[in-house]
Amino acid sequence: MSIARTRNGHDSLAGRLTRTLIVWVGGVWLLCVLAVVWYVDREINHNFDNELVEVSHRMFDMAVQELDKLQQQDSPAAGGAPLVAPKQLFSQDAVMYQVLDIHEHVLLRSAEAPVDAFDVPMAAGFANNHTWRIYTVRHPTRGLYFQVADPLDERRRALNRTLFGLIIPLGAVLPLLALVLRNVARTELRVLQDLAGEIEKRSGADLRPITLPGLSQELRAVGDHVNSLLERLSQSLDVERALAANAAHELRTPLAAARLRLQTALDHDLKRDDVQGALQALQVLSHRTEKLLQLSRAESGASLTRARVDLVQLAGTVAQEFWQDPANSERLKLKVPDSAAPVAFGDVDALAIALRNLVENALRYGGGGRVVIEVAAPCTLMVRDAGPGVDAKQLATLQQRHVRHAADRAGYGLGLSIVGTIVEKHNAKLELASPPVGAARGFEARIVLQPA
Repeated sequence: MSIARTRNGHDSLAGRLTRTLIVWVGGVWLLCVLAVVWYVDREINHNFDNELVEVSHRMFDMAVQELDKLQQQDSPAAGGAPLVAPKQLFSQDAVMYQVLDIHEHVLLRSAEAPVDAFDVPMAAGFANNHTWRIYTVRHPTRGLYFQVADPLDERRRALNRTLFGLIIPLGAVLPLLALVLRNVARTELRVLQDLAGEIEKRSGADLRPITLPGLSQELRAVGDHVNSLLERLSQSLDVERALAANAAHELRTPLAAARLRLQTALDHDLKRDDVQGALQALQVLSHRTEKLLQLSRAESGASLTRARVDLVQLAGTVAQEFWQDPANSERLKLKVPDSAAPVAFGDVDALAIALRNLVENALRYGGGGRVVIEVAAPCTLMVRDAGPGVDAKQLATLQQRHVRHAADRAGYGLGLSIVGTIVEKHNAKLELASPPVGAARGFEARIVLQPA
């Protein structure tokens, strides 16, 4: 999805959020309305029933007195029509009632009461028919029943007024609520659009960290992760560029030498000296290629693990590799402490590469003298030779790549650069000294690691 569509299209996050909020708010409101309607209906019926009970108790004595009065004036024959009470003053609000005996004969009926208003079984309490709710009560001393009827339509109208009073405001407020929620969503999500815009601007030529003030806690975490990713990507691109630059610088000379030697050998019918020279040039090419790959791996920090490393075992493994060459078996010595072996925290393969490069440099530039690998407490690896060493000015530039300190020497360049990079990735120290402390000549390199 493009940024434009996100900002302007119907499928934007702000639009989806607004629609979701409207649906949920409307749904919750509707559920609340139904709950209120249920409660109001319950309260309305309760109040109307209380009124019926109160009216029946208040009018029972009045109806009995009216019945006695009418019977004295005109006593009906058995099975005759019931007496009719005089019409009430306010006929629209008149109370519908009737008086019955224990045989369910109607003795007195209000003039406003319909004939079928009390069409329910005779029993004390409440009862309903299609249009009326009837309350029946028995006289405490006489065999008479009194019934009061209340129209159900009044209850339904009261409930409908309550329902419409809640739903109509909902329908009127929802559009306004949708507009408010839409504006709020757009305002709150504008910073997300700004973040997406900043990410879109980044490319291989621009990997600057993203800085946006006012980010929420969640978006701040996203920004931090994106910046971390940009940093790793920038580092990877730097390593790639450095590898290309180093390869172009370091491999150009041995490749040219190998081509020249092979061309000379072909021109002279493959003389042994020319073929041997080409082989040596290819060996130099292979050696420098290996160094470049080691340097690239060290700079990228790829696959570096963190585990406990036994430094005595590490130094012994590296020494064994060099002792396989008879020329190094007498020159290279290993010195380890008599106490417990120091244990560091790091990547055993990377540390082995660093130590191997130090030993190679010492064997190559040590003037044919003895080279010592020493493990010291608390967590130090040392490589020392008795060669001519370097002066103070050269010592300051030893870790710079591609530096030659004499016309007949390749210099320490790549090897010490690899060591320095690996040491930096381990938060350790690389200490160089020429001559070593207490010696008249030679060179010493120390890797001081953090104890595990």
